[in-house]
Amino acid sequence: MTDSNVKFSIRSLFLWVVMLIITFTLVFSSSLSMYSQIKNYRQELANQVIMLAELISHNAGFYLKTMKSDEANMRLKTLEAAEIIQNVVVYEGTPSPDGSQPIRFAEFTPSGNVPIIPPPSIFNNIRQARFDEDSIDVTLPIRESGGTVGYVYVKASAASFNEMVGNAIFLNLSVMLVMLVVGLILTLRLQRFITEPIENLADFLQSTSRKRDYSARAENTRIKELNILSKAVNITLGRIQETIQKQEIAEEQHRELNTRLEEMVNQRTLALKDANQELIQTLEKLHQFQRQIVQNEKMASLGDMVAGVAHEVNTPIGLGVTASTMMLDRIDTIQEQFENKTLKASTMAKFLSESQENLNIIYRNLNRAAELISSFKQVAVDQTSENSRAVCMSQLINEILLSLRPRLKKVHHQIDVDIDPTLTVNTKAGPINQIIINLIMNSIIHGFEDIESGQIEISAQMMSANKLKMIYRDNGKGIPDDIRKRIFDPFVTTKRGQGGSGLGMHLVYNLVTQALNGTISLSSEEGHGVEFVIVFPVAGSKSRETLNLHQ
Repeated sequence: MTDSNVKFSIRSLFLWVVMLIITFTLVFSSSLSMYSQIKNYRQELANQVIMLAELISHNAGFYLKTMKSDEANMRLKTLEAAEIIQNVVVYEGTPSPDGSQPIRFAEFTPSGNVPIIPPPSIFNNIRQARFDEDSIDVTLPIRESGGTVGYVYVKASAASFNEMVGNAIFLNLSVMLVMLVVGLILTLRLQRFITEPIENLADFLQSTSRKRDYSARAENTRIKELNILSKAVNITLGRIQETIQKQEIAEEQHRELNTRLEEMVNQRTLALKDANQELIQTLEKLHQFQRQIVQNEKMASLGDMVAGVAHEVNTPIGLGVTASTMMLDRIDTIQEQFENKTLKASTMAKFLSESQENLNIIYRNLNRAAELISSFKQVAVDQTSENSRAVCMSQLINEILLSLRPRLKKVHHQIDVDIDPTLTVNTKAGPINQIIINLIMNSIIHGFEDIESGQIEISAQMMSANKLKMIYRDNGKGIPDDIRKRIFDPFVTTKRGQGGSGLGMHLVYNLVTQALNGTISLSSEEGHGVEFVIVFPVAGSKSRETLNLHQ
């Protein structure tokens, strides 16, 4: 809390509270005492005046019966001895219902006073003293023979009463003032007795906080409660001192530990740098080996195609050689018969028929070999080329299947191609070639293991004007969960030690994402085949679907 928010100090608050209590007590007690004294003085004066009035009333009955007014007035002059009496009036008769008032029979007014005429209202309050500013009056009945024969009105001076009241007020105010002075002196001494130890304790705490000398201790005082507070402060300071000492010890231990840790970190950092350098070199070698293995995988795939195509080409060429050899043999026979002039028309007709048949066999087989070589050539060129060209997707897939026919002839699996024959796009044929070959070989080796007859579906269609989507499905064994999550990682295979390198799907992933700038996703359940969805950008697409889109 800031100084601007502090309204009172303990010293001023104590002084104000105690003085207010003393003042209130003195004012209340003095007021009560003055009220009681004034009431007693008033009652004494009223009793005195009533007593004089009763005495006059007792004698006034005799005056009314035996004397005249003058004689009664002379008798009333004996009241000169009563200094407080200002007026006495003796009335004869009583108020009547018709409104007539009693008759003034006799009266007494001391010398120096002015006679008065009492108002008719004096008969309303009989036997009750009535106070005015400087006087008191009372009206009493005059009784004779059990009845009221008149009234006595007595008016007395209230100067003595006022003097006594003034003296009482002065005395009470003087006593109250003296008591206030005495109370102020006692309060100041008590305030010093109580607040001085508190201020000393506050100054001690401020000095301790400023100097941070927690070894200091507060002194005892003559006040029990403050001694308890001082003991609590000393206990707190002792605990703070212990905490600081423990903290200093802990900080020293931390500094030593940090120094050791820095040395350990420096040593570990140097060791880690050496390890990182070795790891970088190892990774570079690993990448080199991986690139070499991938290249070997490509060449092995190309070698398999070369062997298969060579086998396929040998068959039609062998048939052509056989047919041509037969033709040569038959020509030699016909030539010999022609030279010997033994050639018959039937033999010549038979020779012509056989020659036509053999030539047809030679033509068909040579044409078949030419198609195989052309297809293989295109596939081989595409596999080693990184350039984009206009590709008819249906023709490309068929050429790939034709190059794989030597391998496909050994199995009984069916491959269905669902691609618009007019779908032509500008893309890289080589990566697509390698992707399809790897997917088909994976299906044959892994998906259709222990399956006599499987089915493969290959489809392609335009997703938009510049994106092609290819879908590859088979109904094989599917991929287990533990393999499916890592299917595109390198060296992941279920044929470890059986000739599988684990790079086929890794190669497919790299070809899709890097060579084609596309994406590939896999969905598979064990026992329900696989489905690969490949999406990649193309240019210059032409097909009936895109024509319909443009229209």
